[in-house]
Amino acid sequence: MVRMRYGLLAALVVCVTSWGLAQDKTIVFTPQWTAQAQFAGYYVAEAKGFYRDAGVKVRIEHPSATQPAMTRLRNKQCQATTLQLCQALETVDEGIHLVNILQTSMNNAMVIVSARGKDPLTQHGARVGIWSAGFGQLAICMSLKDHLNYEWIRFAQNINLFLSGALDATLAMSYNEYYQLVQAGIEMNDKTVYRFCDHGYNVQEDGVYMTREYYMKHRDQAQRFAQASRKGWEWAAQHPDEALDIVMQYVDKEHIATNRVLQKLMLKEILRLQVDRESKKREFRLRPDMVQQASRLMFDNQMLSREITYEELVSKF
Repeated sequence: MVRMRYGLLAALVVCVTSWGLAQDKTIVFTPQWTAQAQFAGYYVAEAKGFYRDAGVKVRIEHPSATQPAMTRLRNKQCQATTLQLCQALETVDEGIHLVNILQTSMNNAMVIVSARGKDPLTQHGARVGIWSAGFGQLAICMSLKDHLNYEWIRFAQNINLFLSGALDATLAMSYNEYYQLVQAGIEMNDKTVYRFCDHGYNVQEDGVYMTREYYMKHRDQAQRFAQASRKGWEWAAQHPDEALDIVMQYVDKEHIATNRVLQKLMLKEILRLQVDRESKKREFRLRPDMVQQASRLMFDNQMLSREITYEELVSKF
C-alpha cells in the first residue's frame, strides 16, 4: 500500500512537472494592435489548428493602452510580436536585439491624405496627423528630405481630428484609416493622396520578431511557430471569406468597434501588400535591400545612431 502511494505520488510529480514545462514553452504572441484583419493569418493558424499540428503552443494576447506590444516584449510578457521594419530598426538601435522570424509585408502601406483638395507636397508647414504609437518614421524622413516642415500632431487611433478640420492632412494606412476615411465620405484621388510606395519609399512593414535571447534558446519552437503562421496566411489568401469569419470572431471577442465591410477591405489590402512587386509572389522574407534603404534613410535623418544591417535582424534556422 505504501509503495502504491509512493508510486502515485511520483506519477503526480511527473505530471505536474511536465505540465509546468509545457506551460513554459507556450509562445505568447502579441500583435502590435487590437484585433483586426491585419493579423488574420495568425488567427487562422490558431483556429484551424496549424499551431497545434506543428507541435507548438501559442496564445494570442492583444496589447492594451497601458501595455503596448513592445512593452510586453521588453517585460517578457510575450515572446513574439509584429513590428514594422522601421520600428524594429529603432528598437535594435535602442539596444534590444531582435530576430525577424517571418516577414509578411512586402510593400509599404502608408499614405498621406490631404484635406481641402490640396497636394500634400505643396502644404509646407501643414498640420499633419501621426500615430502616437509610432509607425511614421518614413513620413518624418520624407518631410525632412523635402523640407516640408510639417507640424506633426499626435493621434491615438481614429480619424476624428482629420474629420473635424483640425488637420491639414493625416497619415493613414492603406488597409485601415484610408478605408475609414472613404466610409466617412472623404474623396480620394491621385492629387490628394500621396502613396509612399510609389515615391521611392517602398519599405516593408509587418514582420514577426522575437528577442534574440529568447530565439537562441528556442530555435526549433520559433521555426515551427513561423512555419505555422505562414501556413495560416497562405490559407487566408486561398479562403478569404472563411478567414474573414475567423477575424470577426476575434473582433467580437475583443469588443472592437468596427464592421465586416471595413475588415473585408482590410484583409484584401493586407493580402495584396504581401505580394512582392517584382516577383509577384508571397515571399515571406525580409529583403536586404529594403533593410538597407530604411536604415540609411533613418540614419541620415538622425533617427538612428548607426545603420542597422540585415544580418543583425535575421538568423538562419
